[in-house]
Amino acid sequence: MSTERNILLCGVGGQGILLSAKVIASAAELSGMEVTTNEIHGMAQRGGSVTAMVRFGKEIHSPLILEGEADVLGSLEAIEALRFAHFLKRDGLAVVNAQRIIPVTVSTGAARYPEDVEARLKAVFSRYIFQDFLHLANGLGDARMSNTVMLGAMSKGLPEISEGIWEDALRRCVKPAFVEANVQAFRLGRGQE
Repeated sequence: MSTERNILLCGVGGQGILLSAKVIASAAELSGMEVTTNEIHGMAQRGGSVTAMVRFGKEIHSPLILEGEADVLGSLEAIEALRFAHFLKRDGLAVVNAQRIIPVTVSTGAARYPEDVEARLKAVFSRYIFQDFLHLANGLGDARMSNTVMLGAMSKGLPEISEGIWEDALRRCVKPAFVEANVQAFRLGRGQE
């Protein structure tokens, strides 16, 4: 196994990308690794493109992930996964939420949202999980936890961090009133195939 791990998260504003990055960084730190992160807020508002990069390992010098170097790509919006696919290693794991968030260009008629998203994902990613994390979070009673459900699924691609450490990181990063619900959401996602 390599001495460093690179995780790219993408989605749109308001989906919880930045919290997910914080939890990953905390879990890596609790596991005794050096960690660095980088965030890019596209339109810096709800609905704008957001990415976060988390790198951890024995010794990390830069927060940036180069194209083709991400071990895991987590995307809370299906088309965003395709936009950032070039960052994933050939054998990397893509964890993609089936949720569609229609951008302004589509709602105004300037563009079309593709109907064949899953076929496109299959053509681009050799290893991927395509799941409706929003639906699973709704089943738990809170759509806002779709990012935590996805994080649980992503955790399977990061075996150097134990499940107990992930849950400790959630306890560290999430407001106390929401910890148990987020732990439940994480466990649900971790059980997805």
